[in-house]
Amino acid sequence: MKQMIYNQIVRAKSENKKLLALLLDPDKVVLENLEGLISKINQSPASHIFIGGSLVENNILDELVIRLKQKISLPIVLFPGDPSQISKEADAILLLSLISGRNPDYLIEYQVKAAPVLKQSPLEIISTGYILIESGNETAVERVSKTRPLDRNNIDYVIQTAQAGEMLGNKLIYLEAGSGAKESVPLEMIQKVSKNILIPLVVGGGIVDLQGIQNAYDSGADLVVIGTAFENNPGFFES
Repeated sequence: MKQMIYNQIVRAKSENKKLLALLLDPDKVVLENLEGLISKINQSPASHIFIGGSLVENNILDELVIRLKQKISLPIVLFPGDPSQISKEADAILLLSLISGRNPDYLIEYQVKAAPVLKQSPLEIISTGYILIESGNETAVERVSKTRPLDRNNIDYVIQTAQAGEMLGNKLIYLEAGSGAKESVPLEMIQKVSKNILIPLVVGGGIVDLQGIQNAYDSGADLVVIGTAFENNPGFFES
């Protein structure tokens, strides 16, 4: 049971079935408008719901997850910016380590703080190597984590970073251009990283249309994450 969601991701990769996560930022969700959002999610091709943000300043996380689970059958996975963004009401959590940066808080300190809470929770824990890629503008992740993204032109170094994450035991590698990124992760980078790791590859940030999702899939992404584009246009999948 504890590895059910991760095992489903691995199985989908082995069967070449592509997955899609909708990322909801609790600070941008208006609970009064949740019914409409739920309807749009249920009409979308999403396979997962990710919940989190670089900064979450309101206290609706538990209520948001509970209300989503009442009307959505998709797995709900926490995508936390820090240890305060943990809800035992969710199904799983991406335990992120920002392996593209050298800020110890985001490499290990926040994980240490979260460990006692996670140990007592029913959440499935999915260790994730999080790699921030330069995207043409400063993103919230870069600002909050006080780390620099990796050069989008230095693909070899990104491959090495992904491989190091895999060797350290990460179960997923997540290439992230950042929320509201000007440019998405380069397709050549997705392709080469995908070919040089065995674990599933997640790609997000800066993808603004359906063709962008398909391009990421065709390049080797196993799971694509859509956040800002869906937030700004809940009819995204109708276009």
